[in-house]
Amino acid sequence: MSTPISWDDQRIFLAILEEGSLSGAARRLGLSHPTVRARLDGLERALDTVLFTRSASGLTPTAAALSLREPARAMAMASELFVRQASGPEGGVAGTVRISVPDLMGIEVVPQMLTALRQAHPALRIELELSNRPANLLAQEVDVAVRTVAPTQAALVARRVAEIPLGFFAARDYIARRGMPLTPEDLALHDLIGPDRAAADLAMVARLAVFGGLPGFALACDNHPAHLAAARAGLGIAATQVPVGARDPQLVRVLPDLELERLPVWIEMHENLARLPRVRAVFDHFVESYRALMRAG
Repeated sequence: MSTPISWDDQRIFLAILEEGSLSGAARRLGLSHPTVRARLDGLERALDTVLFTRSASGLTPTAAALSLREPARAMAMASELFVRQASGPEGGVAGTVRISVPDLMGIEVVPQMLTALRQAHPALRIELELSNRPANLLAQEVDVAVRTVAPTQAALVARRVAEIPLGFFAARDYIARRGMPLTPEDLALHDLIGPDRAAADLAMVARLAVFGGLPGFALACDNHPAHLAAARAGLGIAATQVPVGARDPQLVRVLPDLELERLPVWIEMHENLARLPRVRAVFDHFVESYRALMRAG
């Protein structure tokens, strides 16, 4: 292959692959549909291969396209890291820091922490990734990660900062309608909100002696903020992080003496980034903020 392949073409290819359509890639990249189509056609000619098959239902990646997914993602992460690394002045707490946070914490806990962080360092720009999938810190996909599993990789700086208890919560109007469960066995008479297909969450439910196996859920969903939203709406009883549920005036704790599990919280970063003042400032702020959360609760 003698024709150079530009990063722009690879970026468009990755967007099509991840969005599943030309129109989706165009919206994501802020380009026109004809431009995305023309760049894909040019890339296929340059590679002398077919990357997607077209049909009435959309685009289907070929084996060649799937084999290029990881190299393209690695290029994308390297490009994003390049921009973040260059975004701040040397020695200053300024520039961009990308943070990965589990979804519920990212909505219910972390925003308050970020408010205090940016008040202290207004030149910081935060990129927040909400995902329960562990971000790849070794590949520097993100700069700082909040995780609920212990680190297994070398070359990471990690601090265990909290153990957050999980408990049952329901809306006050749900309890008014259905009554308050007084024993764990009473839960069988109530509408429960829980996981759908997430293996880790299903395993946690299966470990709970209170259920004696997997119960039938009135609502099964793998999104933790959706569990909390459904409980607030009065749909049923959901398990959530006790500090989150306890501060919500719409909710009441069900079986308050029953602690389901404790969720360990780790703050992590790549050891190479510990020297960057902006990354170190974010890391230290999260360590202290979670410890303060535990002291308060």
